[in-house]
Amino acid sequence: MLLKIYTLVHVVISLVGIAAGVPFVIALLSSQRFERWTTVFLVTTIATSVTGFGFPVDHFMPSHGVGIISLLVLAVAVYARYSRHLEGLWRPAYVVSAVTALYLNVFVGVVQAFQRVPGLRALAPTQSEAPFAVTQGVTLALFVIIGIAAVVKFHPAAVSTPMRN
Repeated sequence: MLLKIYTLVHVVISLVGIAAGVPFVIALLSSQRFERWTTVFLVTTIATSVTGFGFPVDHFMPSHGVGIISLLVLAVAVYARYSRHLEGLWRPAYVVSAVTALYLNVFVGVVQAFQRVPGLRALAPTQSEAPFAVTQGVTLALFVIIGIAAVVKFHPAAVSTPMRN
């Protein structure tokens, strides 16, 4: 029962992170900072990766590798945004790392969809079939295009974080 609740919470957090990624990417592509969406995106995407390690397993799995990579790129995004204020090369580092984190979340979502949705599982029961590969290839291509466009277009003024006592 607890595992089902934990799984539901993890899935909801993941879906919120992906959904928040849409306005986040729109902000990047329009050279704006949607502060609330950015915060929701970063917090839920970090929470997704962290909660992914809470499932009972007896060995290291590919999802753990994705979670580690996601947390590393999210650390770069958070540092670039909040410590380096998007100055200089930290702006493209932020964009690339944040878009990569969103891609990884969507990548895992596609994997989960092909494992759990009966129609998709019928198309690619071992996830080595063409429908799965094409879906993941198109997803990757879309995120590469989004990432390149965002690096080119996202040029806001340097972000300043007010100091609080």
